[in-house]
Amino acid sequence: MRLTASRARRVGAAAAAVALLGPLAACGGEESGTPTINLYYAPEQNLQKVVDDCNAEAAGRYRIRYQVLPRGADDQRVQMVRRLAAEDDGMDVLGLDITWTQEFASADWILEWTGDDKARAEEGTLAGPLATAEYEGKLFAATKNTNVQLLWYRTDLVQQPPQTWDEMIQQSLDLKGRGQPYQIITMGAQYEGLVVLYNTIVASAGGHILNEDGTEVVFDEGAVRGLEILKRFATAGVTSPSFTNAMEDDARLQFQSGEAAFQLNWPFVYPAMQEGAPELAEKVRWARYPGVDAGTPSKVTIGGYNLAVSKYSKHPEEAFDAALCLRNAEHQKFSAINDGVPPTIESIYADPEMTEAYPMKETILEELRDPATRPLSPAYQNISTVMSAALSPPGAIDPERTAKELRESIKDALESKGVLP
Repeated sequence: MRLTASRARRVGAAAAAVALLGPLAACGGEESGTPTINLYYAPEQNLQKVVDDCNAEAAGRYRIRYQVLPRGADDQRVQMVRRLAAEDDGMDVLGLDITWTQEFASADWILEWTGDDKARAEEGTLAGPLATAEYEGKLFAATKNTNVQLLWYRTDLVQQPPQTWDEMIQQSLDLKGRGQPYQIITMGAQYEGLVVLYNTIVASAGGHILNEDGTEVVFDEGAVRGLEILKRFATAGVTSPSFTNAMEDDARLQFQSGEAAFQLNWPFVYPAMQEGAPELAEKVRWARYPGVDAGTPSKVTIGGYNLAVSKYSKHPEEAFDAALCLRNAEHQKFSAINDGVPPTIESIYADPEMTEAYPMKETILEELRDPATRPLSPAYQNISTVMSAALSPPGAIDPERTAKELRESIKDALESKGVLP
């Protein structure tokens, strides 16, 4: 993604993943006649435990081998694209950022989920995350985890969390006028995080960037209004001086410094704050992401990862079975508690064990039941590139001019014109 939820929540996991890193080229070997199912997935601290459990459950029918991809999402995608384009049969189960599923499906690199496999992958799965695994009405992946951003605020400064952007900006200005910590911290660098910020505002305003099929540019009144809100936020004097350079972990650290009243970020900030700034953490609570109009809840852009089966896998039957095991309810709960990646299976949120790890789980679930997705298009990488360029820096946005520019550049992106790979 560029850096998104799924990347941010892995901050600090690299050290645990280093031991798993090894040559990725020669990994398709079979041992004692047992099929090897190569899982290509980003560094996740406790995923090897899940792999070990699934191998025990397989009882010799196959053995999953965890091939750890680079930390950077762009590097993950490039590695998989190159190998799939070469029809590499040493890849079986692929961990895809949710924005890649349509691209890989349209390129005919991954297999459709059908029959009992499809039914098991869909059972109990939240509709928003499930939509990211579909392409042209068919299922091409199983959801492994999801994510949404929340509003984090200081209870010693804010009596009631704001419900809209206007309210939040005004509360921040009031605090500033009283000489108190007032900043609203979030991600404003020219990368995917800025696109996510804008996409959430647009969806909350009832706007659309593409049509429902992801084939044509819409960029309606709600999308223009989103530009107006982003511009106002960036120029109201409520952001940090480093807003236009901030990514997820930058925002977390800025908030922990104590100069801010609000933060818009993923749930990974909660355990990090408890460890890095425990006194501040006692004053911090969470609420639903601010909306645009009073009385209309926000629609928050989801993140996450899906599991797909490579078209070139020599063992597709076993690969589907392995993917289902890796993302079943037991393992989604384990990963949620131990790696901070919210489940896509709704029933898990009611599990008592989730309460301590996710005290904000009801707010997360509330947002997940009515979320926003990024434009679901095979050309999303191109779309994201041109959008982040046009939106940066947010303070320089001219709503009408920027809207015209985006309509034209997104149209070209859909046709793969004028965009660097």
